[in-house]
Amino acid sequence: MFKSNAARAALIAFALMGGVCIGGGLALAAAPAPATASAPVVTIGNFTFGPMTLTVPVGGQVTWVNDDDVPHTVVATDGTFRSHPIDSEERFSFTFTKPGVYSYFCSLHPRMVGKVIVKRP
Repeated sequence: MFKSNAARAALIAFALMGGVCIGGGLALAAAPAPATASAPVVTIGNFTFGPMTLTVPVGGQVTWVNDDDVPHTVVATDGTFRSHPIDSEERFSFTFTKPGVYSYFCSLHPRMVGKVIVKRP
């Protein structure tokens, strides 16, 4: 199929950068859609929540994504929500139905803290 090792290396590099090989031809893979303002994401990385404070409207959903290599949890200090341990690459979402300030932390690493402020539109 490949006439040289250089052609094979080029195809491998292309595939690693997001390309796909289809029937001997090359095509670009679609990039994942970015998070929108109505679906904010909190990234868990380096034992921190980022952003640490987030403001959403009533009815807004927040998704936490674990980019660390160890499990974490997302636990509201008032008991409103609590995730299971979220492994690497996993996510947890919660929809906020009432206005207020929701402080949260990681029960496995209590120094990790964050806050969601929920306001009426």
